[in-house]
Amino acid sequence: MTRYLVRRVLQAVIVIVIVTVIVFVLLHALPGGPARGVLGQQATPEQIAAFNRTQGLDQPVWTQYWHYLGRLLSGDLGTSYTLNAQVSDLLAARLPKTLVLTVVSTLLALVIAIPLGIWQAARRNSAFDYAATALAIVVYSTPVFFLGLILIMLFAQVIPLFPAQAPQGDSLGAILSEPRGLVLPIVTGALATIAAFSRYMRSATLDNLAEDYVRTARAKGTGERAVLFRHVTRNSLVPVITMLGYFVPVMFGGSLVVESMFNYPGVGFLFWNAAQTSDFPVLLGVVLVIAVATVVGSLLADIGQALLDPRVRSVAL
Repeated sequence: MTRYLVRRVLQAVIVIVIVTVIVFVLLHALPGGPARGVLGQQATPEQIAAFNRTQGLDQPVWTQYWHYLGRLLSGDLGTSYTLNAQVSDLLAARLPKTLVLTVVSTLLALVIAIPLGIWQAARRNSAFDYAATALAIVVYSTPVFFLGLILIMLFAQVIPLFPAQAPQGDSLGAILSEPRGLVLPIVTGALATIAAFSRYMRSATLDNLAEDYVRTARAKGTGERAVLFRHVTRNSLVPVITMLGYFVPVMFGGSLVVESMFNYPGVGFLFWNAAQTSDFPVLLGVVLVIAVATVVGSLLADIGQALLDPRVRSVAL
């Protein structure tokens, strides 16, 4: 297990380095560069040249990347062009807010999706199963921003139960002090995840219900409820946990949309504003955070799968 973990961690580091290379090169290949976004469309060529010289943007891309990697290894993510603040400070202030939104949305989705998928499998081909399947497909195929607009229209305008804008504040405590304002962003982020994971859970449960060990348990006189919850559920969770790790970029991507829609002061909203002004240091910092979260999520998924299924450990070793 130790060798397996060491190998996976090394793979994770290599993936993160490759992601930084790709994103760095792509950002610097964009036409116009950040000078126009920061100085405005009325900036003169002399002002743009001075900005590029000051920020080192007039050097070859690989030289810039080498300097960026050197600063990154010392923990320096650079300084925002527009906010005049260290990117690490900006991320440290906003990342907890995004994590609260993402984690609570995911937990809400799992609490609903796992029992729903099991229930659908146990009632396969019933009216409830058909209705839940149709609803899940509709929700999963609907863009997140459209789901958010529907919720705002229904629960902030037609029935004004919750505010259409997320709580504002510099600290996480200020955000959490207004829980009503978090309801619509959290539900919006959870809806698509509920639809996806209920489908995975239903499929995994049906596969396990057809296995020989289930027939053996039934032949021994084990009750249907005990078979379902004592034997099938644990094995059915393995692919769901694996997919949860791979869903990290999807959840972060969804949070970017949700934060922009509800004006939620998290990393996604920071990314959106940085994209408007081509603030490269902030964009690189946010992408790096998402890449690390994705790799860590995949790593945790593999570890969880190895812990739940001994066959995975034996194959990995």
